[in-house]
Amino acid sequence: MASFPAPTVWLKHPAAIFTANNADAKNGVVIQGTTIIELVPSGQQPKVKVDQYIDCSPYIITPGLINTHHHFYQTLTRCVPGALNQPLFPWLKFLYQVWKNLTPEMLHSATQLAGLELMLSGTTTVADHHYVFPKGLENGIDIQVNAIQALGCRATLTRGSMSLGESKGGLPPDSVIQTEDVILADSQRLIDSYHDTSDDAMIQIALAPCSPFSVSKELMEATARLAEKNEVKTHTHLAETEDENSFCLREYGMRPLDYLESCGWLNERSWLAHGIHFTSSEIERLGKAKVGIAHCPSSNMLLASGICPTVELERAGCNIGLAVDGSASNDCSNMIQEARQSLLQQRLRYGAEQITAQRVLSYATTGSAAVLGRKNIGQIQVGFQADFAFFSTYELRFSGVGDLIAALVTCGAHQVDKLMVAGKWLIEDQQHTQFIQSELMQQHQALANSLQAKVN
Repeated sequence: MASFPAPTVWLKHPAAIFTANNADAKNGVVIQGTTIIELVPSGQQPKVKVDQYIDCSPYIITPGLINTHHHFYQTLTRCVPGALNQPLFPWLKFLYQVWKNLTPEMLHSATQLAGLELMLSGTTTVADHHYVFPKGLENGIDIQVNAIQALGCRATLTRGSMSLGESKGGLPPDSVIQTEDVILADSQRLIDSYHDTSDDAMIQIALAPCSPFSVSKELMEATARLAEKNEVKTHTHLAETEDENSFCLREYGMRPLDYLESCGWLNERSWLAHGIHFTSSEIERLGKAKVGIAHCPSSNMLLASGICPTVELERAGCNIGLAVDGSASNDCSNMIQEARQSLLQQRLRYGAEQITAQRVLSYATTGSAAVLGRKNIGQIQVGFQADFAFFSTYELRFSGVGDLIAALVTCGAHQVDKLMVAGKWLIEDQQHTQFIQSELMQQHQALANSLQAKVN
């Protein structure tokens, strides 16, 4: 049977467009199938033959936003009373007693709800760090793959792990950790089963021991070797709090970054969540190694952890990506709002001239793509994937605006009207095309109530 080329579609006359690379696409973008084939400059018409067009005059268009760090399961434990108003270590100690009761049904529901929440805020590529594996949840990442594929967005799903329980001086209870042999074998299985190396990949796998205070040094070293063998990324929490510095000095006789380097992680394959408490010399080492940083402003403020030194890290050579972090340490999975939080937080340290709306939007697009090692998303550019967020200008918050791109951040855009991933409409009229939002919420809330009732 003869195959016919996909139609060319002109996304015509947007109210404003952020390309993330300063390209002129003020008169829109032409896509064909999954790919951008032409940018249409101001006052011009497409050069290619257009089969159809969509009037985008009500919309501000951006590349699909890219989240670089999350814990989807934590949507089940937002604002749990026993964890409120606590710094990281006491917060974790309390919530581990809740999370040890997670079930497969809970993880599936939480993954879909968190993924949909991100998508509604303009996200087309999600990254999740799942590291809690109580009995019965051994196939947790498979559950997440299934949930994400139904949503239709792209994802980097990290095979998290914890091997250092309370009985051996770690922070988590022994009931949620696994042996190193089990972790490494499952990591290889997941890479073989799901990791797509193609430029237009929908699902990729990374390896993600949780943190210095919940995994052994042997597991960190073995994970680095396994990731190098399979050419996949590595991810972990690092330098989030001063407590972590104290733990590493006490247990390993070195600071977190020295520990990371001793485990074979100080390289371009790695990206780190938070990255707050580094010295100037450590920042230089990170930049030289091209380590990526997942910048999590809301979580860092809510837990009073500190402020990521983004400007110094970027100047040193690190890629900076944006992240909402887990829903229990942010209680909100909204990427466009996270860009605003970054702008406000970072201006406290660096001032208004350095921290612009365009800079924090770049963290959420080009920066995040670089952190995840994705080469053809995060920009509106010929040959890149047709991943777009469409924010309606018909909201009270945008009335009177002069610069619509700046307004996305400073006026507090909250939700997309439309979302396209790989040329497919997944959100239209603020609703997912395949999911009934109220039904998902009802199921998720019931499961959250059940989980929180098991606190002991």
